[in-house]
Amino acid sequence: MPVYEYLCDDCGPFKDLRPMAECDDPQACPQCESMAPRVILTAPNFFCMPAEKRKAHAVNERSTHAPQTLAQYKASHGPGCGCCSTGNNASGKKKPARLMTKTKSGAKGFPTARPWMISH
Repeated sequence: MPVYEYLCDDCGPFKDLRPMAECDDPQACPQCESMAPRVILTAPNFFCMPAEKRKAHAVNERSTHAPQTLAQYKASHGPGCGCCSTGNNASGKKKPARLMTKTKSGAKGFPTARPWMISH
């Protein structure tokens, strides 16, 4: 059961453990017994939650309930984007072929792409 906060006009704020079905019902003040409405005075206690769980909650809040349409996906990438292009640039022309070198043993090399990377 969750803990809810209530505000008594005479005695001030207090907390009580109540079933979720009774979350909107007023609660009797433990000191003066008058009915007090439920209020939200503090933020949820996410600081007590482990960091991994907090990150998971944040990711879930940012996620959408429906996948992106093709138009939305294309709008999020600029023209000539290298991650999702089909070989054509924004003007519709083919991209130039990458420079490739071969050694005597037949090993391929791409000197302009990533010089630190060993080719297969």
